[in-house]
Amino acid sequence: QVQVVESGGGLVQVGDSLTLSCAVSGGTFDIAGMAWFRQAPGREREFVAAFSRTTRTTHYAGSVQGRFTMRTDNALKAAYLEMSSLNPEDTAVYYCAARPRNWADARTLGAYDYWGQGIQVTVSS
Repeated sequence: QVQVVESGGGLVQVGDSLTLSCAVSGGTFDIAGMAWFRQAPGREREFVAAFSRTTRTTHYAGSVQGRFTMRTDNALKAAYLEMSSLNPEDTAVYYCAARPRNWADARTLGAYDYWGQGIQVTVSS
């Protein structure tokens, strides 16, 4: 049983920085990729960032490019989302996700089998 657990959320002010952490445990296979998604009130869950083991590349949503940095450990058992220049539009529940296989488009929800419970990030103006 694979478990994904996020931590590090909270309430911050506009312009602040915050780092989210994600820990993956369990399973007997290598994780092929990890990602961060977020869901704001009344909106659909959206892609934020994703890392692929095979290509060793990270992709970002346009709305966070240049402000957010996703990092992982070599074993893909942990991921981090370093967020800076936060604004109220970044307020959302942030989810960490992991996938056991390669996927054509790692930015889609369906690519990921394992999800964390989500963690709230609130940016106050």
